[in-house]
Amino acid sequence: MEIVLLIAAFLVGFAAMRVGLPPLVGYLVAGFALHAVGFQSSPAIDAVADLGVLLLLFGIGLKLKLQTLLRPEVWGTATAFAVLATAAVAAVLLGVGATGVALASDLDLAGAAVVAFALSFSSTVFAVKALDERGEGGTVAGRIAIGILIVQDILAVVFLVVTSGSTPSIWALALIPGYFAIRPLAGWLLDRSGHGEVLLLFAFTLAIGVGAEVFKWVGLKPDLGALVAGLMLSRHPRAAEMADQLLSFKDILLVGFFLSIGLAGTPPAAAWAIGLIVLMLIPARGFVLFWLLTRFRLRARTALHGALTLTTYSEFGLIVGAAGLSSGLIGPDWVSTIAVAVSASFVAASAVNTFRYRIYDRWYRDLLRFERDRKLEDDAAIDCSAARVLVFGMGRVGTGSYDELVKRRGAVVAGIDGNADIVSRHAKEGRNVIRGNALDRDFWERVHFHPEVELVVASTSNHTANMELIGRVRQFLPSARIASIATYPDQVLELQKAGVDVARNLYEEAGQALADDAVIAVFGNDRS
Repeated sequence: MEIVLLIAAFLVGFAAMRVGLPPLVGYLVAGFALHAVGFQSSPAIDAVADLGVLLLLFGIGLKLKLQTLLRPEVWGTATAFAVLATAAVAAVLLGVGATGVALASDLDLAGAAVVAFALSFSSTVFAVKALDERGEGGTVAGRIAIGILIVQDILAVVFLVVTSGSTPSIWALALIPGYFAIRPLAGWLLDRSGHGEVLLLFAFTLAIGVGAEVFKWVGLKPDLGALVAGLMLSRHPRAAEMADQLLSFKDILLVGFFLSIGLAGTPPAAAWAIGLIVLMLIPARGFVLFWLLTRFRLRARTALHGALTLTTYSEFGLIVGAAGLSSGLIGPDWVSTIAVAVSASFVAASAVNTFRYRIYDRWYRDLLRFERDRKLEDDAAIDCSAARVLVFGMGRVGTGSYDELVKRRGAVVAGIDGNADIVSRHAKEGRNVIRGNALDRDFWERVHFHPEVELVVASTSNHTANMELIGRVRQFLPSARIASIATYPDQVLELQKAGVDVARNLYEEAGQALADDAVIAVFGNDRS
C-alpha cells in the first residue's frame, strides 16, 4: 500500500510544483484524495512522518542561537501574539456559535479557548521549508521567525503537560545538566565523524536516541528532545555542515508527515465551513504579526517577511487539539476542523509567499508608515563603502570570488551578506564585508554606492534570490556588469535572458577548473 501512497504523493506534488506551489501542498491534497477513496495511513507512513519531524526539529536546534530566544522581539512577539490570537479567535468561534452554526453552537468558553490556542501557533514545517527554499534562514527575519516558532513550541509543551494529567519523571530535572555534561563528548565525536555516512548516522543517533527517546523516557515530548539535542551542538563549528547533510533526508521523510495529515480522515461539512471561516482570519493574523514586529523596531520589510513566514496555522495545533480531545474539552470534529484550517492555510500561504517580494514593492510606502524611528541595530541598512566591485553573498563561492577579485583589482572590492555571523567571521579574517540584504529595497535606496561601480557578482545560494538581485542591480546600478552563478543549465539560460553578462553553472565550472589545473600540473602550459 505504501508504494501507492508514495506514487500519488509524487504525482500531485509534481503538479503543485509545476503551477508554482510548494510540493508540500500537493502532498496534503494527495492525502485527502487518497483517504476519500478508502486509503488510510499505515504504521510505516506514520513512522516516516515522525522521523521527518524529529530531524526537522533537530536541524532547527543545530542552527538556533539560544540568545535569540532572549531577544524582546522574539519572546515578546510570541507571547503577545499567543494572547491576542487566542482571545480573538475564541471570540469569533463563540460569535459563530451564537448564530446557530452547527458544531460551533455546542462550543463553550473553555472549548473555544482550546481551539483558539491551537490555532495561535505557526507551522514550523512550512516556515522552515519556505526559509530554506529562499535561502533566508540566516537573515534577521528568518532568525526571528524561527525564534518565535521555538517559543510557541515551548508554550505548546507547557499546555500538553498541564492537560495530560501526568507529570514528568523526577529524572527530567537531570536532563539539562546532563546535556551540558555530554556536550564536550558529542563535540569530540562530531569532529571525528568525517563527512559521509558516519556523520549522517551520528546525526540520526543524536536526534532520535539522545534527544527524542531520552525525553520520552522521562515523560517529556520527544519532539522537544530532538530540538534540545540539536541545540546542544549549535555552537560547534561543524553544526551547519551536519544540518546541511540532513537536508535531503529530512525533506524526503517530511513527505510522510504531510501525507499522514490528509490520510487522518475526511472532515464533516460543518468542519469545512468553520475551517474556511477561520481561514478568512489569515490576513488579520498576518497584520497583527507585522504590527507586533514593527513595535519591536524591526523595519517594515523585515517585519513583513517575518509575518508572512508565520501566517500559517500549525500542524502542532493538531497535537494541541488532540490533547484537548483526550481531556474532554472539545469533541473529535474539532480536531478535523483544525486540520482543515491548517491544510487550507498552507495552500493560501504558499500562494502569498510566491509573491512576497512583489507585495513589498507594491505597498512599501504604506508599510513604511508602521516603522518606528529607532530601528533595531542589526536590522538597519548600512552604507556601502566606495567600492567599484560588489560581491553579494559571501558563502564559499562568494568568498572565493572576493579573494580572486582582490588579487586582481585591489582594495576596491566589497562583500555584502545579510548574515551577521558570516559578516563577523569575514571581518576577523580581514575582508571588507558589510551587512546588507541584497533583496532589501530599503538597503538599495539608502546605500551610498561608488558613482562608477564596474561589476556586481551575484553569488547567493538561491537562484530566485539571484534573479531578484539582478533586477535590483539593473534598477539602481544600470551601468554595472553582472556575473552570477547557477546550479542547473536551465537556470543559466534564465540568467542570460535576464541580461547577466557572465552566467556560470557552478558544478560544471568546478569540473572544468579541476581538469584545467590537472592538465597544467601534468603537462605544463603546453595543452597541445
